[in-house]
Amino acid sequence: MVDSWERARQVLDAAGIPPQQLAHLRPLTGGTYNTVEELLLTDGRRLVLKVPPPATVPGLSHEKRLLVSEVEFYRGAAKADVPAPRVVADGERLLMTACPGESWNGELTDTERVALRTELGRQVARLHRVTGPAFGYPSGALGSLAPDWRTAFTGMLDAVLDDARHYRAVLPRPADAVADTLRAAYDALDEVTVPCLVHFDLWPGNILVDRASGQARIGGLIDGERMFWGDPLADFVSLALLGDIKRDDAFLAGYREAGGRAAFDTPALLRLALYRSYLYLIMLTETVPRAADAAQHRWVQDTVAPELVAALTEIEDLTS
Repeated sequence: MVDSWERARQVLDAAGIPPQQLAHLRPLTGGTYNTVEELLLTDGRRLVLKVPPPATVPGLSHEKRLLVSEVEFYRGAAKADVPAPRVVADGERLLMTACPGESWNGELTDTERVALRTELGRQVARLHRVTGPAFGYPSGALGSLAPDWRTAFTGMLDAVLDDARHYRAVLPRPADAVADTLRAAYDALDEVTVPCLVHFDLWPGNILVDRASGQARIGGLIDGERMFWGDPLADFVSLALLGDIKRDDAFLAGYREAGGRAAFDTPALLRLALYRSYLYLIMLTETVPRAADAAQHRWVQDTVAPELVAALTEIEDLTS
């Protein structure tokens, strides 16, 4: 078996970087699927190496070839001039530049938080101007890209519901009942006609805050492996994880200032409820293949399950 140092040297060599430049290696925590390591080179450069798990490791249906989607996100972010890792080499493993800063946490003043959320809004609006060839996951995990958003997204929902059934995940309602409720909102998906770059995992852990200049700034948007081509509105779910993006005045101000469209009419609210349902179904189902411990399982059932019910109830209310 190749150890981490030898693997990192091989990846550097394949990328045209002398392997003897590897000075230090340390694992990075926080991820739940891929192995992530920081590489420090003798010339001071910091790189990040991401390695997928063996094919035998259980996962959800969309969790195949995730690095393909991640590369797509970083290339899109570069095109949009948004701070994010830049790809050094890709293939079976992903080597990228490291972004400055630490994961967003609660150690911010109110003034800093407002400024950062406004800046984040501008950056996400720029991301959403990047468009793709069709809809869905570029990894091909769920098949080819689709010509319309309804086909792509309903396929994504079907896949995670099939995963829930396969893994016998504990859902607050039976999977078939969830599917019936979701189906009532599908017409709202037809309003989406342009496949835009969607990160779909922009919770605080994937937003780096850099204080090197003395002022808190966003250092980078990372972990783009859940990226897909779809409705920009879908990004609002993780951006307000377990909350309500409509209450985030600072983010919405920055988003609209940079040209992002954020109107919350009935079709938009239905789509938001669909996207919330999708994310919360993922969070509930992945506890099984991830072999979550009792504390994590309890948190998901106590915190995430009620949010799924709330999203389904909103669909029922809006379509009754």
